[in-house]
Parts: sequence; structure tokens; C-alpha cells
Amino acid sequence: MAGSNEKVISGKEVAQHNSRESCWIIVHGKVYDVTDFLDDHPGGSKIILKYAGKDATAEYDPIHPPDAITTHLPPEKHLGRVDPETVLKVEVQVSDQEKARQERLANRPPLTEILNLHDFEAIARSVMPEKAWAYYSSAADDEITNRENHAAYHRIWWRPRILRDVTNVDFSTKILGHHTKMPLYITATALGKLGHPNGELNLTWAAAKHGVIQMIPTLASCSFDEIVDNAKPGQVQFLQLYVNKDRSITQKFVQHAEKRGIKALFITVDAPQLGRREKDMRQKFDAEDPAEVTENKQQDKVDRSQGAARAISSFIDPGLDWKDIPWFQSITKMPLILKGVQCWEDALQAYDMGLAGVVLSNHGGRQLDFSRSAIEVLVEVVRELKKQRGLTFPNEKFQVFVDGGVRRANDVLKAIALGATAVGVGRPFLYAFSSYGFEGVDHALNILHDEFEMNMRLLGARNLKEVVPEMVDASSLHSHIVAVPGDRLYDSNYESMQHARLREVKSKM
Repeated sequence: MAGSNEKVISGKEVAQHNSRESCWIIVHGKVYDVTDFLDDHPGGSKIILKYAGKDATAEYDPIHPPDAITTHLPPEKHLGRVDPETVLKVEVQVSDQEKARQERLANRPPLTEILNLHDFEAIARSVMPEKAWAYYSSAADDEITNRENHAAYHRIWWRPRILRDVTNVDFSTKILGHHTKMPLYITATALGKLGHPNGELNLTWAAAKHGVIQMIPTLASCSFDEIVDNAKPGQVQFLQLYVNKDRSITQKFVQHAEKRGIKALFITVDAPQLGRREKDMRQKFDAEDPAEVTENKQQDKVDRSQGAARAISSFIDPGLDWKDIPWFQSITKMPLILKGVQCWEDALQAYDMGLAGVVLSNHGGRQLDFSRSAIEVLVEVVRELKKQRGLTFPNEKFQVFVDGGVRRANDVLKAIALGATAVGVGRPFLYAFSSYGFEGVDHALNILHDEFEMNMRLLGARNLKEVVPEMVDASSLHSHIVAVPGDRLYDSNYESMQHARLREVKSKM
């Protein structure tokens, strides 16, 4: 049923279906029967039952791509559209906690007082809903790799050159043949609407304004076409791909992306299973009614343990293998890059198979804890691919990118000196739009621009070709216990892991 023939259902009728036995919900003005889906919902049944017989759009939007419900429910469960005049609005009770958050939001400092990317993180931590902050900031297990990603840059020191005319410095470059005004790109991060109602579009608009490239995530909160539609004519976008167990879905998506003008495909290879992100998981337990979790006989079917991450990623194929690469090469002409390479042997194999490049990445420390930082892996990849195949870096034919832990242009330039083509920046831009929307991302890119200009001058480099390995001392990079001065800004934003705690005993007085 579509268009004007669609059955119109009154809100009163929907409201009667408000139990586990018969559960209807409204999303974007359409009515769905989700009774049979309750125990299969990756986010658990309680959150759906909370909206049984009501409009669930506000809760649904930030953590589902727009087509999630139409994809997962069979057509006969799409019951029709609701008569908007008759819908019972869910009474949103603003908790004291939420009132306090709104007050903090109103007290944000003006953007002129935000001096660096750490500042955005500090404000975001104060003004974001707790669940959203937990999803964005969490990382795997003890979060050692998450912190090492940043700390590794502190083991690399500069050897700047002097008395060079640095009146004009140019830090533009090309990524996979496409011009960018800075040697960085906005890397793919899921669920943008958790942080801001415009989600990933904040990044699209800012990327256009600053002449940098956005990588669109498979698990965006905005739909893929919406993100592409919001790009300026000629704006370059890449796509990050999670490979679906159903290869026909992946083929359709990849070929649609190519038709829409996407310029490169970054295939995520470090996530056959999601890492355990315990900050996110604790939020999940808090959202459940403890009695229902323990007493619900169906509970064995539902993995409630993975927080927001699990709720969106159950389609990812753990069977992805090197032997699938020729298939990808057969379905698209886009350059293919493997995202999530963590040792030189796999980088070499990617080169030998004719791929366009690799992203050295540990998924922002969110997968295997104690995997090494991308910048450390970069050094061995450059060394070994020179030794084994005679390649020098940066290399146009086989481009190496790194991501994870970057907070300053200084970090990016260290990666460039060591042979990277460009660097992916993720969380800092999430924090920028979560705290200030599009203007936040705009300001973050202005800050990075100014940092690049200053650092290039102080290094004695007039363009990126002059940012060479001889300019850095990376001799301590592989030593994981060397003392470096602590990064006070980063450390003060880092929220310590928590233990399990006794439940609060509520007084009956």
C-alpha cells in the first residue's frame, strides 16, 4: 500500500495496541506492528514497549538510519498511516537531569573561547545526553589502545629547519587524485544524530566550505542519499562500507553509491565482531528495567549487552575474507581501500592485490584492545614496503592513510612526515557538532587551518613535500614505556572506566 490508497488509522486505534501481546508503534506518521519483532530487536524489547501504542519517532530517529524499520519489518506489518489529528503524543517528562543538561547547554562559552579541539570535547562531555556521550567516547575493554592512539604522537619529536622563506605556506594535497585544502579528511563515524539533530549533514556542509573530503558512514543517522544531496556540486565524498552478510545488499549499495558520484570505497576490515565498549554497555543496562531483564523468559534470545553499537550492526559479515576482494573489484570501478589494517603484512597483501591503498587504523580503539597505534604501524609499513617492493611514501599508486588519536595539526604533520598521504579525523568533529552544530565543525576546521599554517612556518616547510622523514625523531615510537610529559587537556577530558556498582537503595520514608 502506498500513496493516497494507504489505509488511515486513528491514533485511538493505535493506542489500544500497547502491550507485549499486540504492539503497534508510529514512526514518521506510519503505523507498524512490531509485536513479533520485540524479542529480536537488538536494543531489547523494553524501549519499544515504552512507546507501544504511541509515536516513537523522537526515540527512533537518532539511532536508526531512516530506512531501518522498512527494511527489517515484512510489508504486511506496515499497517498504514496515522491520522495526525488523533495521535496521543508521548508526554515527555523532563527529568531533573535533563533540565540540568539544558541549563549547561545554555551556558556554553562563545565559539571565540574555543581555542583547540580538546575544548570541543570538554564542552560536548558537559552538554551531550549521557547515552550519546557514552557511545561516542567509549572504546574497547580497558581503553588502552584508545589512549595509546593519542599518546603515540607524543613519542615523536620535531627536527625543524630554519632560515627558509616561509611567507607563503601551502598545505593542500591530493587524496586518491582529488584536491583537498588540508592533508586530512573527515572520517566515518556512526550515529551523528545522537549528538545533533542534523547529524552527518553538519560534516557535509563544513567539508564543502573548507574544501576537505567527507567519508560517509554506512551507519549514518541520515540516509546516504540525503548526505549526497546536501553536497555542493563537485564536492568529493568517499564511502565507508560495512559488508553485509547478504552480498546482494552490499552490491546494490556500492553500485548505487558509484552512480551517485562517490569517488572511493573504504571497506572496513577490522570489525568481524564488535569490540566490547563497556561505557556504552553500562548505559544499556541502566536503560533496562532490572526486573524485566532478569525475569523475562525470552531474554536468552536477546543480547542486551552491547549498547547502541550492537543495536545497529548485527548485519556485518564475520566471514569477509581476502578471497572476496576480486568480487569487489568486479562490481565497481571506484578505488578500493581497506580500512583497519594493523600490520605491514596485510598492507603488502593489499598492494599485491591491486588495491588503491589502506587506512592504518584500530577503529578508534574500539575493537581489539592493545592493538598498536596507526602512527606506529605506519613506520613499519613504510619500511617493509620499501624493502619488499621498492615503494617510497607518500605514494600516489598506493596511498597509506592513518586515523585515531589526532587532536592537533601537529599530529597530522607527524604522520605526513612519516609517509602518510593524509589523516582521518573522527571524534573531534563529532564533539564539535554535538556542542555547537555546523558552526562548531566550521570553527574546528578553522582552528586546524591556523594550526597547519603556524606549524608549517615553524617547521621550515613551504609545502607538504618539504615535510620529510628527516624532520622527525621517531626513535622512541616503538617503546611503550618511555616517559613523555602528560597531555593535561586530553587527560582532563578522559572519563575513567567505572566498576559495576550497587544499585541505589531508595528510602521508603
